[in-house]
Amino acid sequence: QVQLLESGGGLVQAGGSLRLSCTASGTIFRSLGWYRQAPGKQRELVATIALDDSTDYADSVKGRFTISRDTKLNTVLLQMNSLKPEDTAVYYCHAVHRLTTYAYWGQGTQVTVSS
Repeated sequence: QVQLLESGGGLVQAGGSLRLSCTASGTIFRSLGWYRQAPGKQRELVATIALDDSTDYADSVKGRFTISRDTKLNTVLLQMNSLKPEDTAVYYCHAVHRLTTYAYWGQGTQVTVSS
């Protein structure tokens, strides 16, 4: 059974930092990543990392966020620095099955950045 367990959200002032963690279990994933959804907006890509450690970032977070993975632990981390109020959203862990390409989602963790 596939499970994605997220942690690390919270409230921080603008300019501060947070680190999100997601541990995926149940199978091997070709990519792990994070999406976010702000109130009244569509869910959007934040960052992803593939098995070969190639990464992809939304333009809005480049230079501020860093995604990394521990393959042994099947864990993906999102280090978020220089946070802005517009980063406020529910952040969802996302994992793509290595063979079927089926996408799994975590339950979401709230990140709130105050101005």
